[in-house]
Amino acid sequence: MASHAPSYYAATAAPFARRAPLTGAITADVVVVGGGFTGLSAALSAAEAGFSVALVEARRIGWGASGRNGGQMIPGMRWAATDLVEHFGEERAKPLVEIGLAATDAVRGRIARHGIDCDLRDGHFHAAWKPAHLDEMRREQELLQRLVAYDAAQVVERDEVGAYVATAAYHGGSYDRRGGHLHPLNYALGLAQAAEAAGVRIFEDSPALAVDHGSPVTVSTPDGSISAKYAILACDSEIGGLEPRFRQVMMPVINYNVTTTPLTDAEASALIPSNASIAESRFVLNYYRLTADNRLLFGGGEKYSPRPPRDIKAFVRPHIERIFPQLTRVELDHAWGGTIGVTFNRLPHFGRIGNSFYAQGYSGHGVLLTTLAGELIAEAMRGTAERFDLMANLPMRKFPGGPLLRHPLYVLGMLWYALKDRL
Repeated sequence: MASHAPSYYAATAAPFARRAPLTGAITADVVVVGGGFTGLSAALSAAEAGFSVALVEARRIGWGASGRNGGQMIPGMRWAATDLVEHFGEERAKPLVEIGLAATDAVRGRIARHGIDCDLRDGHFHAAWKPAHLDEMRREQELLQRLVAYDAAQVVERDEVGAYVATAAYHGGSYDRRGGHLHPLNYALGLAQAAEAAGVRIFEDSPALAVDHGSPVTVSTPDGSISAKYAILACDSEIGGLEPRFRQVMMPVINYNVTTTPLTDAEASALIPSNASIAESRFVLNYYRLTADNRLLFGGGEKYSPRPPRDIKAFVRPHIERIFPQLTRVELDHAWGGTIGVTFNRLPHFGRIGNSFYAQGYSGHGVLLTTLAGELIAEAMRGTAERFDLMANLPMRKFPGGPLLRHPLYVLGMLWYALKDRL
């Protein structure tokens, strides 16, 4: 039976006994496929609304991206408010901006309401890689204040960067006090415990082999099946062949993370005085933060094939040393990778097939938006679908090239954007 992939998070996770796999045929109002943030939030929200809910997870709760990501709470979506207004106009963009910002409250609300111990810390710093990026951040803050009266973010000039992070690599940035960071696996496990307390039946080691979108919806696993009025597909990049249509609009990208050995209090506070999560403005970015035990947790570089680098530590180390020369030859201990679902235009992919709902393709902004996605699905099942439909109506393009050329063309595109980062 599968266990959590080795990582800093798995090594420091709260106790969570393995749940039994599904055996036999059962019924529920709602069947959820996937035990990550989206599925757990949807299951919990549906149970709170009075639905009977069963959730199947192929491996362990939080096994995928939800339990391996950088833990960065970045307000909003991958598209900035300025991008949304440019493409959709202010009238349509405003509620989308509000949804993106509401995701922060959804996560913080769950943590507070259920007493989830997941090392929550405040503050996110978006680091400007180029002077032009800082100008874009100024325009973004002005628009957010005018459009939705958002005042939690502030522009940071280049000579002020040292108050947030000890590097000369950036031309300034934007600091959002409503952002932050957390231990993602412990957050997922906390959601699972809250869901069970609300009546959700959770089955681990129960991969969904097929979904019949009829009425009732039926999800089949190796040793059982669940029939329900509604299904929720919350697998993101782990969807596999369960719904082949999703392959056309979503591509897996693997990110790699490492942690240093623990730093002293003085070393940690000197490195990131703000204790914020930090992510860069370039396309192929670095992202990093301090853990609760004073390690630097650093994600750098991306690979577009399923084969991991021979040595993850050696793969990520140059990215650390480029940002922090003072950490040259710093000792690294934990190293791991994880796959996220990326859409062609980097907008999330929401929708429904009959009575089956889905939400996926968060494109690197999933720590916050996933929790709200689950809540929006529960709203839609209760008959209030306005916010879910706003997300479901976002334009979604297929990756070009068909089954044979889609991935090679995607890799070429990513390499082009990586080159632009260097220009």
